[in-house]
Amino acid sequence: MYDLNNLLPSLVQLGQWLREEAPQNDAVKRSAEAANGWFTAESIDLTLRSHGEALSEEGVTAWLHGRTRRQEGTKQVGMVLAGNLPLVGWNDIMCGVVAGHEVHAKLSKDDQVLPRWVWDQWTQLEPSLVGRVTFHDGLMKGMDAMVATGGANTSRYFHAYFGHLPHVIRGQRTSVALLDGEESDEELRALGHDVFAHFGMGCRSVTKLCVPQGFDLDRCFGQWLEWGHLAQHSKYANNYDYHKAVWLLNREPLVENGFLLVKEDEGLFSPIGTLFVERHDSCATAIERLAQRESEIQVAVVREGSPWSAVAAEAGLRCVSPGAGQRPSLMDFADGVDTLDFLLGL
Repeated sequence: MYDLNNLLPSLVQLGQWLREEAPQNDAVKRSAEAANGWFTAESIDLTLRSHGEALSEEGVTAWLHGRTRRQEGTKQVGMVLAGNLPLVGWNDIMCGVVAGHEVHAKLSKDDQVLPRWVWDQWTQLEPSLVGRVTFHDGLMKGMDAMVATGGANTSRYFHAYFGHLPHVIRGQRTSVALLDGEESDEELRALGHDVFAHFGMGCRSVTKLCVPQGFDLDRCFGQWLEWGHLAQHSKYANNYDYHKAVWLLNREPLVENGFLLVKEDEGLFSPIGTLFVERHDSCATAIERLAQRESEIQVAVVREGSPWSAVAAEAGLRCVSPGAGQRPSLMDFADGVDTLDFLLGL
């Protein structure tokens, strides 16, 4: 019988490498940034540390505990990976390999360097894995199952072409923060990481704040000054300037602090360089509204110890504490779907 735990030592070693050695490779980081200007050294280091922390011995042991492959035989699993963040598709590759399948991965043009680099390191730690992942530039044929991630339009395309196969298809999601006004300055500062890390481009990035009536946004601005350097990044600055010009032309009421535009809006998906805010009379009302759009929300940031965390969870929202948005564990499944469990059942 296939034993998943055989890979546990190499996964733990890979985690240590990601935490300690990988961030020192400036040449690889420069190569990744040259291919995608959003992949700054800071953003890549954050990703490497996050994956490395997830692959601790404790984390990997808990992730693999009690799992077995429910069908015999190796399947050909196709994967279409996103590229909005560094290594955003790595967990899918890892799940496919751990489940014992042959992985055929089509990398995003925006993230070609890092997944190949990390895969090469894993095969050095565990040579028996050589040949288990094939990277494709074009279409993949003869697949037994698919895992694909894309935006709203591409997810419809994926369903049309891969819907007849066993599949996990993810669409566009974002994250929100639910404030009750009792947040400490430290919690608001940690929330800044959820808003600004990776330029706010991830599905776990907070693009919407739900705040009480009368909440002073200056409390947030005061704790977010450390992110002012984003205004020096040309791509981010271009987005900021563009949306500021459009909103001013449309006479939209907005607040700005030089590196963030804030507008009261019922939408969830604020553009890069901006943040939507919606005020509520009670957290219960805000949770009810958010629950109606649960399929568009990856996580909800709620202060630790808040009584509203349990209420939000009961409403179907996946809650994390401030600062934890971009540090998912192996048990934090994208869209709430356990990808490894899906692959083990093929």
